[in-house]
Amino acid sequence: MKYEFKTEPYAHQKTALKRSWNKREYGFFMEMGTGKSKVLIDTIGILYGKGAINAVVIIAPKGVYKNWSTKEIPDHMPDHIDRHVAVWSPAPRKKEKADLVKLFNLDEDKLKIFVVNVEAFSTPKGVKFTQNFILGHKVLFAVDESTTIKNPKASRTKAIVKLSKNTAFRRILTGSPITQSPLDLYSQTEVLGSNLLGYTSFYSFQNHYGEVVNRYFGGRTVKQVVGYRNLEELTARLDTFSYRVLKNDCLDLPEKVYVKREVTLTAEQKKLYKELSESAITLLKNEEMLSVTNVLTQLLRLHQIVCGHVKSDDGVETPVDNNRIDELIEVISEMQGKVIIWANYRQNILEIVETLQGLFGSDSVAAYFGDTSTDERERIIKDFQNPDHPLRFFVGNTQTGGYGITLTEAQNVIYYSNNFDLEKRLQSEDRAHRIGQKNNVTYVDLVAKDTIDERIVTALRNKLDLAQEVLGDDKWENWLNG
Repeated sequence: MKYEFKTEPYAHQKTALKRSWNKREYGFFMEMGTGKSKVLIDTIGILYGKGAINAVVIIAPKGVYKNWSTKEIPDHMPDHIDRHVAVWSPAPRKKEKADLVKLFNLDEDKLKIFVVNVEAFSTPKGVKFTQNFILGHKVLFAVDESTTIKNPKASRTKAIVKLSKNTAFRRILTGSPITQSPLDLYSQTEVLGSNLLGYTSFYSFQNHYGEVVNRYFGGRTVKQVVGYRNLEELTARLDTFSYRVLKNDCLDLPEKVYVKREVTLTAEQKKLYKELSESAITLLKNEEMLSVTNVLTQLLRLHQIVCGHVKSDDGVETPVDNNRIDELIEVISEMQGKVIIWANYRQNILEIVETLQGLFGSDSVAAYFGDTSTDERERIIKDFQNPDHPLRFFVGNTQTGGYGITLTEAQNVIYYSNNFDLEKRLQSEDRAHRIGQKNNVTYVDLVAKDTIDERIVTALRNKLDLAQEVLGDDKWENWLNG
């Protein structure tokens, strides 16, 4: 396998490639932060160089899929591979439509890469477009974060499984293929090929690996799974067509791994954001002297909208329809072990706690912010640091929890929202990354593209003082427009 890498792979990525590059179907079950996207891109490069494929379909959740075209492919695909990348839009603008049409240009000798969000396969339009693209090319078909298709009854799962059958190579990628039960594996592996797990029917698969009993509800008999069996056999089958790696296994990873997950604004958020942006520009243009205070006040209001609420002048907070909590759950589903979640606003902290308690149980989550008593804070830290305690999620703000405490049981830190203070960001990162931490730590920022949210994260990651940035060379309009 002779191939010129654009970015040098880590040892575990080389192992994944060596095991899988020439296989028709394969699963990369690689924990977040271990670089599964790069392994897929190098697989594509190798197969394209050998003439085995001339096109790619990459399916990913809405918070991830655009990242493939803007970051992963440009960062890791060798420059000598001439390619055309198009991103799905159900209502494309002129340029987006032209890019999509070029995917079908057979006279153009380029690798064609079609990036599409998994939600598109709940619509006839998305299914039909992808089907037409596949029929005209030799395709590698990849599903990123494949747990999004774990439900065998969902229309998008059925559509994706059916479309995969007419492709030359197939890959699934996820950090945690089992989010609720081992039965999650069936639909994901169906994308790779029927019978890889020994069964062509979900119900026969369920009966073999699940302990199924009959329950009676309202005069009806319902089959219910009450436990699992034959799991060693299931593991052995998985090992024949997948590669599993955790951060603990990767000795050459950097100490800190940064990941950005995009959150799509709702129509309500876009409307409010635009209105406030325009009024802020008018206000600030009329000011002869711009102070840090009035600039940050306008930024704060924009940021609140992005994070899912608005606060009136009299202090009343009103929730705004948003997708942020859904994206948080998607991210968590890819993670192992304990997780720190930082949120800038009290309302967000309370919403996160309520949601996680509903999903994982009341003992799984604790809030650590201004309302938390001193005794309760001590108990939370003690329980979180106990690897055997069910407390899995530490949810707090960096003002209260960002200093002086140790949370090294967590290898994953999520910034549901950031604040404007560089020191608090650096301090909060070090709650997990300090003496006692034996593993690499992954930091995930939830970011709404083309908003102040994005500019805050960029400034903080570049270790810049945000207020100084705003009042320095950048024009205020640039901040508003991202």
